Amino acid sequence: MTIASVLRDKGSAVETVTADSTVFDAVRRLGEKRIGALPVVEDGRIAGIISERDVIYRLRDHGPEMLDWPVSRIMSSPAITASADSDVLAALALMTQRRIRHLPVVDGGEIRGIVSIGDLVKHRMERIEAEAEAMRTYIQSA
Repeated sequence: MTIASVLRDKGSAVETVTADSTVFDAVRRLGEKRIGALPVVEDGRIAGIISERDVIYRLRDHGPEMLDWPVSRIMSSPAITASADSDVLAALALMTQRRIRHLPVVDGGEIRGIVSIGDLVKHRMERIEAEAEAMRTYIQSA
């Protein structure tokens, strides 16, 4: 089971932000889209990622003036990414180990999607439930 299968179910649309956008603009987009992270793109390539955590930690340390800073000043860089052919369990392990909740999917240097830890767990649970139902059906038909 690969991340490509998760993206087929979820979709591959990705909201992004540029490195020179203000943190305020990024926060507005996070809120409007009800998402937790935005990949930061420069020249068509991923330069980093800005998450709710990045914003909260800087807000705590620097106050509201940080909302006028460019995203490049607070983004996590380099972004930890995966490819579409990455195994879902390997991606979950990576996210747990690195303590991240969002994983941009990058192939050929271009963003192909983004998955959250919730997306991966949901996909895994659906797969387990389908396998269990198939097993119940098989046993009942024997």
